[in-house]
Amino acid sequence: MARGDVLRVELPRPPGSGHEQTGHRPAIAVQADVEGVNLPTLMVVPLTGQTGALRFPYTIQVEPSDTNGLTQPSVLLIFQLRAIDRRRILDRIGRLEQHYIEQLDIEMRRLLSLG
Repeated sequence: MARGDVLRVELPRPPGSGHEQTGHRPAIAVQADVEGVNLPTLMVVPLTGQTGALRFPYTIQVEPSDTNGLTQPSVLLIFQLRAIDRRRILDRIGRLEQHYIEQLDIEMRRLLSLG
């Protein structure tokens, strides 16, 4: 997987109730592949088709395209950045366009206070 890939993943339901995204859904790979490093997990940002999620900070609306493989307007939930086991990756459906990747980078830096 390459950084910026749009993946279909399975996000497990945590015990108890919470606000995490779960189920089969698209997510963006945000972890860079480093040659010689083979980690069992991958950092991803999940997407939702619920555009009402734009009311939260650290979100970006993404329009569907042939490049990204999305089928409906979706919202990147940057505040739900998480590591998943690579076995939870179901397939690659596309590639996020560069202008969205640039917005994503800005919002991740803001979220993590990286300047």
